[in-house]
Amino acid sequence: MGEFDLIERFFKRKSAATRYSIAPTATDSVALGIGDDCALIQPAPGQQLAVSSDMLVEGRHFFADVDPAALGHKALAVNLSDLAAMGAEPLAFTLALALPPARAADAAWLQAFSDGLLQLAAAHRCPLIGGDTTAGPLNLCITILGQVPAAQALRRDGARAGDDLWVSGTLGGARLALEALQGLRTLPPGMLAAARQRLERPTPRVALGLALRGIASSAIDLSDGLLGDVGHVLAASRAGATIDTSIASLLIAVGEDTTLASAVFDTKTALTLTLAGGDDYELAFTAPPAARAAVEHAGAQAATRVTRIGRIEAAPGLRLIDGAGRAVEGDFRSFDHFA
Repeated sequence: MGEFDLIERFFKRKSAATRYSIAPTATDSVALGIGDDCALIQPAPGQQLAVSSDMLVEGRHFFADVDPAALGHKALAVNLSDLAAMGAEPLAFTLALALPPARAADAAWLQAFSDGLLQLAAAHRCPLIGGDTTAGPLNLCITILGQVPAAQALRRDGARAGDDLWVSGTLGGARLALEALQGLRTLPPGMLAAARQRLERPTPRVALGLALRGIASSAIDLSDGLLGDVGHVLAASRAGATIDTSIASLLIAVGEDTTLASAVFDTKTALTLTLAGGDDYELAFTAPPAARAAVEHAGAQAATRVTRIGRIEAAPGLRLIDGAGRAVEGDFRSFDHFA
């Protein structure tokens, strides 16, 4: 199969026949999609473009035997998560795809991959509008575009002393699955399946990001681990924070089970999974104490759990305490590609 046949068969969105329909109102900003040298995007008046790129490399970000539908889902989900952290509405995305010859010739793999990718795209009304394909080691690079009203984006530099620190959803499931798949930990089959879902099919919190506009003072998506990513917010905001680890460690959950921290894991393991796990793609965000009810309402509106885990402080640094307010020591390093 040639390059252009591959694009035409698996990725080009034809108006006459598409497997995943996107409401016309969602594509109003796409003046020209796949088929020319560039796509043309026209954001709505008063909106700013939000742009983000993420790369997934085989052997670095995913296992060679990963379900291709899950891989397609995750490739777009991690980019949607960036838009969520900015409070931006998805508009469209491009895909640069390097394929080994064996993958390029595998129609079943390509169909499953494009299904996973385009199903999530349709769910968020975010069409594929272009990109590139080439032969090479399996590598996926997506650039996503969103829009957010001018001066309303959720940024990293807005946290202020006195703000509450919040986290969406649950933490640690992806790290748990990774350790099990690497042979470092043994999990019951049901728990492994649920944890693997968190690793391979994360849920981008776009609805929550939109609901937090005008409420949150800062936000970031959790890709490399809670402490490392919150550290980016603190650096940008020139602030410090204290995190209550007795609350954070309870955020371990696989499926609907929220008792894992106390029932399965010792304290050190629970803290490592939740504080330095990575690949959670939840949101960490800050908001004034007066906005607690509004934050809870935003979470309910987005059907997403939100948990207050700490506070922002003027003194630089990130401090960990237990439920009694005592300092918690430990080396909880977040992921670093070049460490």
